[in-house]
Amino acid sequence: MKIQRRFGDNKKGNPKRGLLLVLLLIIVLYLFFNTDKILASFL
Repeated sequence: MKIQRRFGDNKKGNPKRGLLLVLLLIIVLYLFFNTDKILASFL
């Protein structure tokens, strides 16, 4: 009984947090591939 209840009671993840992580990853990748352009604009 306990095992069925434990596996049947799946908690749903927070979709906002996942979306935030994906957005952060996209920003980091963009900055990583465009660092030379960004630095050139500052100098």
